[in-house]
Amino acid sequence: MKLYRILLAISFSIGMLSGNASAAQLPGSIVDTQWLAKNLKAVQVIDVRSNKATFTTQPVFELQDKASREVLTQAGGHIENAILLPYKSIRGERQVDGQNVKYLLPEKADFEHLMQAAGLNSGKPIVIVSTGMTPKRVNEALRLFWQLKYFGEDNVAVLDGGLAAWLNDGHEVVTTEGSTAPGNWKATATRAELIATPDDVSSAEANVQLIDARGTEQFYGINKRDYVSAFGHIRGAKMLPTEVLFRKDRDAIKFYSPEAYRSILEISDIEADKPTIFYCNSGHLAAGPWFIEHELVGNSKARLFDGSMHQWTLQNRPVRTVMLEPLPATCKSGMSKPGC
Repeated sequence: MKLYRILLAISFSIGMLSGNASAAQLPGSIVDTQWLAKNLKAVQVIDVRSNKATFTTQPVFELQDKASREVLTQAGGHIENAILLPYKSIRGERQVDGQNVKYLLPEKADFEHLMQAAGLNSGKPIVIVSTGMTPKRVNEALRLFWQLKYFGEDNVAVLDGGLAAWLNDGHEVVTTEGSTAPGNWKATATRAELIATPDDVSSAEANVQLIDARGTEQFYGINKRDYVSAFGHIRGAKMLPTEVLFRKDRDAIKFYSPEAYRSILEISDIEADKPTIFYCNSGHLAAGPWFIEHELVGNSKARLFDGSMHQWTLQNRPVRTVMLEPLPATCKSGMSKPGC
């Protein structure tokens, strides 16, 4: 019996050592396609996208007149063994002070259940993959990254360029449905230092920067999203539009270097190391500059205003906007203009 126990202990130790030896060590908060292809079996890939139907369809390439090559027009298929996570599922509606607020971070137990149902496990590196074709889609991955970090997960990275980069670099995709067994991932923390509430924004001292990640027209109040109740921006905010934060490499949207981001922040009159709160309309686009400043530039005092303009204006908090004459009600779907 004693010999059996000794052999069992040795076997367990060897198993643990071999498991650790085969586990991938993430090089940082971003990985490239070459690294992922080499370490694919040692990580968990989460594919987050809005159009989940494209998970099981072939990618679409078209020969365009202005290009000397076939251009990716739809990032179909997925990396083998990837876990599909529809973007709409990662946020939810909750009651806050008697109001129904949309697009918020789920409760801890709800998010843990979502990750487990998707098949995510604890103790194995996670790589989040977006479709990677527009900044908006890249920010879907960055919003999920922020939520995982908020709930205590540090062993996580995003694929630079997403699925578009994976395809551009000649890697294969599959179109199978995939059947995933439930996982055992646990939310181990709630990191209050990563999130900001409306009261945090209202009471922010002069040394706290407030950064608006939306485009120029929404910042000035020329138009707005239909789920935002007022035009304009939060008083004192500076603008850092999403479109200046990424570069295009063939058909994929990729990151700049940390040095380039420091330059972008400096030109935007934003201090890279100062306490900062990022917001947008719903906490989606703002996840991009939050990730860049917190993870790439290294500002541990960067926070995301989860409810953003949706919650801020729902509570009738003050905004600053330009004064415009009412315009005809000719608005795009999902958008409003004064007079609409």
